[in-house]
Amino acid sequence: MNKKKMIRLTALVGVATATGVVAEANQAHAATTTTTETTNQTTNASVESTQAAVDAAQNAFDTAQTSVDNAQANVTSASNNVTSASAALSSAIANKEAATSENIASATSAVSSQAVVVASASQAVSEQAGVVSAAASVQASAQAEATSASASLSSSSANVASATSALSAAEAALTSDQSTAANNLSAAESAASSASAAVSSGQAAVDNAQAAVASAQAIVDVQSSDVINMSVAYITALKNYLATPSSANAAALQEVAKGADYVKELQQKFKSAASLDVVVDPSDPTVQEALSVYAVNLINHLRNQYGLTTAFGASANANVAAIDFVKKYYDDEDWNIFGTTGKGHNKNGLDAYANQLNTSIAEDAGSGLTTWVNGKATMATTTLHNLLYAVYSDIATMLFDDGGTNNWSHAQSIFEDGTILGTGGFNNVYLGVAFDKYGYAHYELYNATEGNHLGNNAYSLDVQTAAQALLTNAQATYKQKEEALKKAGDNLAAAQASLEATQATLATAKAKLAELEETVANLTNADQLLAAAQAAYEQAVANLTTATGKLGAAQVDLAKAESQLALAEDTAEQAKVRAAIAAQVDQQLNGSTANDRQSAGQDATSLKTNGRALTATVATASAAKQKQGANQGRLPQTGNDDQEASTMALVGLGMLGMATGLYGYKKKRLTK
Repeated sequence: MNKKKMIRLTALVGVATATGVVAEANQAHAATTTTTETTNQTTNASVESTQAAVDAAQNAFDTAQTSVDNAQANVTSASNNVTSASAALSSAIANKEAATSENIASATSAVSSQAVVVASASQAVSEQAGVVSAAASVQASAQAEATSASASLSSSSANVASATSALSAAEAALTSDQSTAANNLSAAESAASSASAAVSSGQAAVDNAQAAVASAQAIVDVQSSDVINMSVAYITALKNYLATPSSANAAALQEVAKGADYVKELQQKFKSAASLDVVVDPSDPTVQEALSVYAVNLINHLRNQYGLTTAFGASANANVAAIDFVKKYYDDEDWNIFGTTGKGHNKNGLDAYANQLNTSIAEDAGSGLTTWVNGKATMATTTLHNLLYAVYSDIATMLFDDGGTNNWSHAQSIFEDGTILGTGGFNNVYLGVAFDKYGYAHYELYNATEGNHLGNNAYSLDVQTAAQALLTNAQATYKQKEEALKKAGDNLAAAQASLEATQATLATAKAKLAELEETVANLTNADQLLAAAQAAYEQAVANLTTATGKLGAAQVDLAKAESQLALAEDTAEQAKVRAAIAAQVDQQLNGSTANDRQSAGQDATSLKTNGRALTATVATASAAKQKQGANQGRLPQTGNDDQEASTMALVGLGMLGMATGLYGYKKKRLTK
């Protein structure tokens, strides 16, 4: 073969070889690109998978952390329950001897305040991470207190007997205090009642005295105007009848007297005054004086018309005797002089009282308040007007309507001179007026002597003088009653103060009783209360044990979740590093393939002119092909070996960096 053919053949072979190298390089590039893309996809999928694992681990960690927090809160709550129950148990045991309500209330208060304590403790747990160890410490303390409480429990039973004995003594003292308080209260109430009654009576007396003062002038006016006049025919007929009490003379007297019709006519002339409409006591001395003077003046005016020169008298002693006689022989003996069961005059009483006074007594009686005020007046509500009107009506009736069974005996008693109804010994007549409890009027006529003193303390029969005396006595009575009223008011104030003090003493005694009764209840229920406190404590300890166990399990779960999270995070970091290395390798491979393509083109061009360049190109292509894993013999190395070394060096550095990064990360996680 000639030299040209050899060169041509060599050139063709070189071209063919170069073309093959280029094709192989392109195939290697395509394979590398496909491998890189596959690696990238795998790496990205690994990254996403590991990230999902990280997220799942994080969720598991969060769930475990929540469980730990909840368990920690339960432990804290249970621990607080143990503390509270232990305190209540200790209090119940320590105070069982006294068994006071305060200690029982303390245990109850601890239960009621549990919610607040739990809320506060829960917030403290969330702010402190090391509360588990503190709970264990509290548990140990609670157990120690429980042990101590159990030791003192046996001794508290013996104290119950002592407390019961003290209670018995206290109850005895309380009974004594209550008795004293009750007696003091009764005395104070009685004194207050008496003082109040005295004030009421004094006020009534003052009111009556004031009314009497206002009525004094009215009595004068009534005495002056309410006179009773008799006709000459009546006087003549009465004298004839008294001298000769025949039927004819009785009929003649009845005709001129005109009877009840004339009495009504006289009653209509009675002067009424508003100042007389005051409630008075008929037995009051001042009222007695006014009534007797009024009656005696009416009678003496009639005696003057009748032609008599002697007059009846009025005195305080005669009034006192009249009141005493009526009370003793009518009121006390329930002697009703009139009515359907009327007994008439108490003749035995008259005889007995006459012997007592050693004098002669005659009695006239009238219907008084029961008839002349239409039956409406009573002894408790009568007025001065009613009394005067009754006296006036009674005397008018005795004069003009006294026929029939009375045989004009009342008229005879008014006009007798020296004798009363034919009985001797009446030469100095004093009249006393009194009303019995039934409202009937009694006119007692006494023969006054120096021995019986019935004429002593005589009243002036002058109307003006009598009225003035009434007024004077009513100014004096008012002052006396006013002073009595003031004294009664002072007594009432003192009694009320005493009552208040006694009531305060009673209230204190009642409070003491309530306290002792509560003590009895607490002592009675001391065993039950202590047993309940013991049970509550034991339950709280059991709850703490359960909560502590749950906390331990939750902490184990948390540790597992934390390890899984760390592993997932490591896996994720490694995936990220591998993805970064793959990207770097792909970048380097892409750059090397471009250089190979450029060299192949250049070698193919230079093959036409330079055989050495073709050899270099073949060597470069062979080197690239060898890198892709082909089992071909290596051609002589050229400058491109540096590029391949550089690429491998870059890969080596990347792997070194990955290893270094993983080691550093693991070290960081281990020392966290």
